[in-house]
Amino acid sequence: MTSYKHILFDYLVSLGTNDVMAKYLNMIALLVALLLIIFIADFIIRKLLIGVFGQFATKSKTNFDDYLVANKVPRNIAHIVPFLIALNFAPIVFYDFPNSDIIIETILQVFAIILTLWIVRSLLNTLKDYFKTLPGLKDKPIDSYIQVFMIFAWIVGFLSAIAIITGIEFIKFVTGMGAISAVVILVFKDTIMGFVASIQVSINDMVRIGDWITFEKYGADGDVIEINLATVKVQNFDKTITTIPTYALISDSFKNWRGMTDSDGRRIRRALIIKQDGVKYLSEAEVEKLKSIQLISSYLETRQKDISTYNSTNNIDKTLLLNGRNLTNLGVFRKYIDSYLRNHSAINKDMMIMARQLAPTTQGIPLEIYAFSSDKRWENYEYIMADIFDHLLAALPYFELEVFELPSHSSFKNSLN
Repeated sequence: MTSYKHILFDYLVSLGTNDVMAKYLNMIALLVALLLIIFIADFIIRKLLIGVFGQFATKSKTNFDDYLVANKVPRNIAHIVPFLIALNFAPIVFYDFPNSDIIIETILQVFAIILTLWIVRSLLNTLKDYFKTLPGLKDKPIDSYIQVFMIFAWIVGFLSAIAIITGIEFIKFVTGMGAISAVVILVFKDTIMGFVASIQVSINDMVRIGDWITFEKYGADGDVIEINLATVKVQNFDKTITTIPTYALISDSFKNWRGMTDSDGRRIRRALIIKQDGVKYLSEAEVEKLKSIQLISSYLETRQKDISTYNSTNNIDKTLLLNGRNLTNLGVFRKYIDSYLRNHSAINKDMMIMARQLAPTTQGIPLEIYAFSSDKRWENYEYIMADIFDHLLAALPYFELEVFELPSHSSFKNSLN
């Protein structure tokens, strides 16, 4: 074995090279050879394992092996053999440098911990993806469970690495850490909470810089401009800055508008409160008058024929409008709203469009408009919504309907006059 360790050293000394220089050159040559062997072995084994796993995954009926390949489990396992080669042959390379040999051995042990964590993370991600495909686990918080296991693994790995670097036994190191953990947690409570929260916020993709969030508890309503370990800064729309503790993002409820900005439209949901005493059946003359409104003329024509056929077939006495089937001004107005929204250029026709009647209240009958504007920018969105309701408010008198509003001083004055 010694001949292999000094294969170049003996040759250089025979050529008259200084012993110290010969040792360094011998170590460099062996190191280069070892690195080359490690690289070649890693390349061959990685290709071999990935190929075998890939072929097995294509032939296998289960999709578990597909997730193994997708999460790079074979790739990470392939690094084990090159690592073992490095661990066994490093003492030969640094035979003449005992101090360096100890340092290299420590580095390799730490790398072994990192490699183990890589493999564990790949396996946990594989289990996570696979469990999500199982019907019985689809509604379970698999991500949270995997995160807990992964955090525990990182903590154990970190403590193991520190123990190796310091040369302290793992059990003694953990015992010593436990003795001072209470003081550390007390002093750095906010920092630790912020650190854990920032990890969860990042992993769960809860908030990104640039997101519009609304956090009523802290009076925040604007864009996220900075995410730190302990705080999140939000620039409100009035240009003020609100600072929110990072851990509040996981302990309290807030609204992130990213889903709206990533979607194809911004929701319009607002109601007109119609006075109940204005709702009535429409006579034939009133229906004929409303046929002049182009958006609903064809609807009224078809609907009136269907109603007339039904009433005549069933010998309905129409001297009283209550008998049989009838059109109401509120129902026709609701249809007008639906037609108006579907013909509005700023409304996304591929998303929900609805005009619905809600339960009557003490103020009147809420007639709610539910639609999505194509333009999601705040200023334009408000303009579109105002334009729609301006039109509908002005259209109400044509259907002999009124919007409820509380009486003002002028209302009482006009009533007295």
